[in-house]
Amino acid sequence: MHHLQTLIQQYKADPVSVFNTWFVNNDERLKAFRSIRRGVLQVVADIREGRFPNDFKGSSLEFVLTCITEQKQVFEGASHPFYWKPKLRIPDIYENAENKRAFGQFLENCLHAKSEKALLDEIIRLDARKIKGLGPSVASILYFLHPTLIPPFNTAILNGFNTLFHEKRKLGSWSEYLSMREVMLETNRKHCAELSNDLGCLAGLLFEIGAQKMVTGADEYLSDVDREKFAKAIEKRRREVLTDHVEDNLHTEMQYHLIKIGTALGYDVFPASNDRSRTFAGQSFSFLCPKPFPAVPIERDTLNTVKLIDLLWFQKNTNNVVAAFEVEKSTSIYSGILRLTDLSYSIADGDEVFYIVIPDKREKDVMLQLLRPAVKNNNVEIRYILFSDLRTHCDALCKFGDSHHIMHKIAKKP
Repeated sequence: MHHLQTLIQQYKADPVSVFNTWFVNNDERLKAFRSIRRGVLQVVADIREGRFPNDFKGSSLEFVLTCITEQKQVFEGASHPFYWKPKLRIPDIYENAENKRAFGQFLENCLHAKSEKALLDEIIRLDARKIKGLGPSVASILYFLHPTLIPPFNTAILNGFNTLFHEKRKLGSWSEYLSMREVMLETNRKHCAELSNDLGCLAGLLFEIGAQKMVTGADEYLSDVDREKFAKAIEKRRREVLTDHVEDNLHTEMQYHLIKIGTALGYDVFPASNDRSRTFAGQSFSFLCPKPFPAVPIERDTLNTVKLIDLLWFQKNTNNVVAAFEVEKSTSIYSGILRLTDLSYSIADGDEVFYIVIPDKREKDVMLQLLRPAVKNNNVEIRYILFSDLRTHCDALCKFGDSHHIMHKIAKKP
């Protein structure tokens, strides 16, 4: 166990580890939980009401898995097991109506499960159906519903587990996953002071080991080929961190422009609660937007999610939202769309406008996503604004605008 403590310390000290680039210091990870939960509710509703298609492509399930894979790193490839493989008839939840209903019921019951036993009962019940191709890859969905009870699962995490604990667990088996989970829970309990109740922390460590981005202490025995792979993995992670830093600065700049415009138009403007300490052009968001958040009449969990929307404009001295903006990085589009949709169900009264602000290079992609049936069926109109247009026209919008409708001048419809 002393060896494991050393690995945990190394994992947490490395500035480019999964711990520091995904598990902590990552607002997108926190935002993802409610967005994915909302997406799973949509999957359940689509299956129950007969709208779920006979293919993964274009389904609400694809939307959910894409939101998960946007988390990068630990969840790379999470959607692959759900691709419909017609020649193999797997996973058999698209054309088989009975299996489709069972999968929908499983997700719904897991959503509402109140205990560990209830969750495990659902997993065992689903496993007993022996649905072809539907294995513990589902755990990566369940993690976002119950992060303290269900660890995520993929090939890299499994490889890391086998390496660290000298096991030979295999992919594709719920019984193997559940055994692995017991070891992870016990390990997490023994090292609770160094890790987290959220099992994503330990899963991230296993991912690092399994993806050969972290060695387990016997690095002197690595072959030259393995050493080269390890060095390349570290360099790739370093480049990703630098890219994320650049994108964070762009994100902050776009929020700043939206604060300027909203304030000039006479609205009460609120950046995301976890962004109030950000600064751009020498100006702190907390000074630009000093008012306390309005008393919006919604339940606490929903309110906490609403406060994470990147920018909200309220009518002066009211709790009436007139515009909401999600500023997305080049790697995240889907979760922002889900959050805006979720917001519309929470506080919408018909007068609001919803925008997703995107890098120019993602325009074609966001157009495709906004035209998806899973989005259009929600009857929430979301327009998009390009970074370059917001930056170029900010001052003109401040000078000539008289209401939030001025944003239509630079916003586009899919």
